[in-house]
Amino acid sequence: MPVSTVDRALAERLADVAGEAIRPLFRAAYTQELKADRSPVTQADRAAEAAMRRLLDAEAPGDGVVGEEYGEKHGVTGRRWVLDPIDGTRSFTAGRAIFGTLIALVEDGWPVLGVIDQPIQCERWLGVAGRPTLFNGVAVRTRGCAALEGLLLATTSPHLFGEEEAAGFLRLVAAVSGGHGTQGPVYGGDCYNYGLVASGHLDLVCEAGLQLHDFAALVPVVEGAGGRMCDWQGDPLSAASAGQVLAIGDPARVDDVLEALHG
Repeated sequence: MPVSTVDRALAERLADVAGEAIRPLFRAAYTQELKADRSPVTQADRAAEAAMRRLLDAEAPGDGVVGEEYGEKHGVTGRRWVLDPIDGTRSFTAGRAIFGTLIALVEDGWPVLGVIDQPIQCERWLGVAGRPTLFNGVAVRTRGCAALEGLLLATTSPHLFGEEEAAGFLRLVAAVSGGHGTQGPVYGGDCYNYGLVASGHLDLVCEAGLQLHDFAALVPVVEGAGGRMCDWQGDPLSAASAGQVLAIGDPARVDDVLEALHG
């Protein structure tokens, strides 16, 4: 069913309450620890997700909720809100304002609404299936690319790839750089990179090892701006996807990207 104006308003309110929890702790004193996978979690991550869950309990009690920090609450509507309170916790702990809060509405396994919110810079992308993506309320578009060479490619960190994935990524780097070392990828950025694709500043993001809370919100944002989100086989992203993710600003370059990635 179409995403309602009530759903869109709720998604924005979720971003608002998450930002209210995060901003006082940015570049300030807060507690943090390492999770079982050795990734950091901070007081801000937990406070932001808890605030969003309280709002969902009040406004959409029948919907399911999946969050990075507090797991899954099963619902009865076939809808799930997927939350990542701070995507890019390492950037947050380093005082770099390129992390973001991710909020997605997933229906029958497919992301139909997504928010990327950067609460320090007050930047927000809102994507809804079938509607143009908005950046701070204004429609944005990805940019066209005549060829693979020269595309501006980004990834959070090459250290997050497995051995075979790293080889594919390096083939992609070679293809977009045309062998010129000065035209290498942009590193760092997490979800912020996908907002930059939607706004036409980056052309391509390549990542692996992502969880549903990492990528669900990105799909409506990039695709509503005219881009394409898919896995490394070119298939659409859903709750069943394995976590290899591509965001391609110009859909005409999808086959070129896949050919370069797989050699």
